[in-house]
Formats: sequence, C-alpha cells, structure tokens
Amino acid sequence: MNVTKWPKSEDVFAELIRSCSDDGRTIRIEGGGTRAALGRPVAADEVLSTHGLSGVTLYEPSELVISAKAGTPLFEIEAAISAHHQMLPFEPMDHRGLLGTAGEPTIGGVAACGVSGPRRIQQGAARDHLLGIRFVNGRGEIVKSGGRVMKNVTGLDLVKLSCGAYGTLGLLTEVTFKLRPKPQRTGTLAINGLDDARAVAALSMALGSPFEVSAAAHLPAGVVGNAACTLLRIENFADSLDYRLGELAKLLAEIGPSRRLEELESLPLWRDIRDVAPLVAPRAHAVWRISAAPTDGPKIVAALQAQFSFRHFYDWGGGLVWLACEAGEHANAAAIRAQTKAFNAHAMLVRAPDALRARLDVFEPQAAGLMLLTAGIKRSMDPQGIFNPGRMYAGV
Repeated sequence: MNVTKWPKSEDVFAELIRSCSDDGRTIRIEGGGTRAALGRPVAADEVLSTHGLSGVTLYEPSELVISAKAGTPLFEIEAAISAHHQMLPFEPMDHRGLLGTAGEPTIGGVAACGVSGPRRIQQGAARDHLLGIRFVNGRGEIVKSGGRVMKNVTGLDLVKLSCGAYGTLGLLTEVTFKLRPKPQRTGTLAINGLDDARAVAALSMALGSPFEVSAAAHLPAGVVGNAACTLLRIENFADSLDYRLGELAKLLAEIGPSRRLEELESLPLWRDIRDVAPLVAPRAHAVWRISAAPTDGPKIVAALQAQFSFRHFYDWGGGLVWLACEAGEHANAAAIRAQTKAFNAHAMLVRAPDALRARLDVFEPQAAGLMLLTAGIKRSMDPQGIFNPGRMYAGV
C-alpha cells in the first residue's frame, strides 16, 4: 500500500520528483481526491498530494485576477472572490455526487481536469480563463508559464497544454485565473414538451439571438419530472433582465409557450445540470459525456437509442450530451465510438468500475499521427513517464 505524501513547499515536491525520476518510480498525483476516478485507473509506486500546498497567493479584485496554490480548496477561492461580487466564469462542475467521492475539490484539480459547467457556452472553458501556472516537470524542474494577462505567450503554450492533461505532464503547484463580475440577477425561461430535435433548434435560436443567453439545456421526459423541459438562462444587470427575457420569449413563441422560473427556483436546477445530478442514480450505471456539434447531438442520441437503452440530457445548447446506461461488459462503448466517429464527435467514459475503465478507451481514441504527437509532448515534459502513467491513454 502506497503512503501518500503531501509536502508543503514546491521545492520539496521538486526534490521528491527528481528522486522518483532518477529511480524510475512512478507517481500518482492527488489533489482533493474528488476527481480521482476520472480517466483510467493509475497504478503507481508513489502518491503525491497537493493537499498541503494551499492558500491564495495573489488576489487583485480591480484586475479580476486570482492566483492560488494548487491544493487550495475551491470553496475558499469562491468565498474570497464572492466577497467582491466576482466569480470563476466557467462555472466548474462538482464531480462528488456523480462519482461518489468525498473531500473538497481543489483549484489545481479544476485546472488539471479542465472542468467547466453550463456557462461555458457563453464565457468559454476553464482553459480560456487560465492565465498562468507553476508546475514541476518530470525532471524535477520548477517551471513557470503564463502570467496575469491573456496575451503573454510565446512559443509552446504550456498553460493551455496543461489544462485538461489530468496531471500527466507535470504536477501543478500554482494557478492563476481570470475572473468575471457576478451577475446582479438571473432569470430562466422554460419550454415544456419539446422533443430533442425541436429543443436543440430552440436552444440554437436563443444562442444566436442578441439576448446573451448564458446557459442552454434540455431535459427529456423522465429525466427530471414527467415532461420534457428546455431551459434558457439569462444573467447580468437587473434593469435589462426583464426586457431580455420578454424578448426571448417572443422570439421562441413559434416553437412553444414559455414560462419564467424565478431565481430561487432556477439556481438549484442549474446546479443539478452542472453536476449531472439527474444521472447520479443508479450508481451501477456507466456515465458518458459526448461532445458534438449541437445539431448532431439529437442525431447521435437517436442512432444510439436504436441499439440500447439509456437516460440522457443536453447541455451547452445541445453540444454536450450526458448519457447513463448499463455498465455491462463494455458499457456500449463500441456503439458510442461508432457514432462519435461518424459525426466527428468526442466521448469520454466519465463513470464506470475500475476494471472497465482499465479495459476501455476512456477518452476518445486519437488518430495515429495525433497519438504520436501526444506521446512526444509527454516525453518532452516527463521523459521517464512517471506522472499518472496511463491515466489518459494506455502506455502514455
């Protein structure tokens, strides 16, 4: 059984990683442990945790920038910036309910896994707001990349490269994010009874309007309640919210009548969509995350429904399909991969038993040339392949 080590300084991390590199010992990286079940299972000789590397190192509310050590709990970041009416714009998902994990999500884990939520459709992904990082590479060298402004990169963009690399390229020690002001008010329009294709058409129409929709989701019948529900969120200044909600309702009138959900009713609903709460149970089911062109989402779902049973819903205007099905021997992976190939989409197996995740491609398989490039980047930053071996792709 491996003993988890949680140094409290970047220098000690570097020393430990150098030692592991010299001896050929592999490392599993942990933060709060809430996302440890994402990706393929990692068997490693050592476990290094950023739990002891915590604290905000810089926060300038006037510049909308915050830097924090990687092990800083996310709730501490959110509390600090909320006091100044600011937020992380990409609305990071909390995986604890879906994965059945405990502990506290960390800001480093958000960056390492590239975690975004419903507001991504308007504000962009986590990687779009990650300004700078400090990390220790596979040689035990401390590297700084990026800074405190958006356009500060020359050469290889290690900031964007590390965001969503799941700790396979280096151990993050500090991250810097760009913030946004919190909206004064939030309003949501709901349209009931649409099938998937008409719902996605409504979402596309709304997102193409000038009314600044910040989230767009569709819950088919039986996912939450008996009736299908199509949801559109508008945020920001209170003075303009009523006008924009009214105009959006007029725009969508040809598709169906809408009703307005008040803020106290809609906030928990959007949190559940963010955290995939409708698909948490039954826990024995596998959960897939399919990213596609929004108009292709319903086509992929229809093709899969002809092959096996599942529950699903749409986020990101139809461009993100969450799907829960029987895990079985292969969790219907072949059927799903066939559709992602046909529609140039991507699927990630987010939740499944360890044995199944060890056998399957958890992330969308890469073409041979791209896989060579991925392996080459891994070797350049982690020559001995010691960080989270095989977490994203077998043998990498």
